[in-house]
Amino acid sequence: MSFLAGYWLWLLLVVATLAVAYVLLSMRRGVYAARFASAGLLASVLPRRPQWWRRHVPAVVLLLTLATMVFALARPARTERIPRERATIMLAIDVSNSMAAIDITPNRLESAKQGAESFVDQLPPRINLGLVSFAGSAAVLVPPTTDREAVRASIRGLQLGPSTAIGEGIFACLQAISTLGDQVTADGQPPPPAAIVLLSDGETQRGRPNAEASDAALGARIPVDTIAYGTPDGTLDVGGQQVPVPVNEAALREIAQTTGGSYHRAASGDELRSVYQGLGSSIGYRTEFHEITMWFVGLSLCLGLTAAALSLAFSSRLP
Repeated sequence: MSFLAGYWLWLLLVVATLAVAYVLLSMRRGVYAARFASAGLLASVLPRRPQWWRRHVPAVVLLLTLATMVFALARPARTERIPRERATIMLAIDVSNSMAAIDITPNRLESAKQGAESFVDQLPPRINLGLVSFAGSAAVLVPPTTDREAVRASIRGLQLGPSTAIGEGIFACLQAISTLGDQVTADGQPPPPAAIVLLSDGETQRGRPNAEASDAALGARIPVDTIAYGTPDGTLDVGGQQVPVPVNEAALREIAQTTGGSYHRAASGDELRSVYQGLGSSIGYRTEFHEITMWFVGLSLCLGLTAAALSLAFSSRLP
């Protein structure tokens, strides 16, 4: 629970002060009564059973009433995750030869396919999802669509290729998003919000540099969430020789920072699925605050009536 006007909560200090003052006055009253009354007189006027709670319960309920009223002034609200209806997500997957490294079982690419499919499954159905693959060049395999089966089929069919062109992968995503935006605006609607989720293990070797692609994404106000997939000790069997193919975290982190996206590192299939789950929750849903002030207003009214009823029943007067 959160509060839309939390500054009112300072009034709880006033309620706490009243509670302390009530306790001190009650203790002083008891001391005075014992000091100025004889034991015989006290015994004659006190009830047979201790009834101290009859005097204190209405006061406690009244203090709870005041505290609840303060919470109502602070405008309490509960959060609710609402599926996005018009967002566009482009999933860009590196299919360079280094993705054949077996530091992740069975290899980086096959594990990445499984993680990508789980990401597809968790997105709200009305989000537009597209797929781009890139190695030495980039290709839009599936333009943004709500057809999840088309995206899954293309993910399963991903094939390895030589070299790496991360920048071209980002530009391909931007072009697909722009094309969809033009179609939407032609119908008189504002373009939907968009984001790119990019998974790679290497660094750009061909095509336009990462910095140019990042600047283009920043200019289009499209964040790029990057996933560095693999381990620093990954190797690739090339002609019987083990060639090191360490994951390049620095390059992917810089892309995320430049575009306002988030950077993630995954060194196993389980970690990748966890990253995708977090991204799906942040991209596929938005958080809305629903004010519940009336709940606290109603509760304070019930507590106030209870305090009044108890006071009338125990002392024939209002608190």
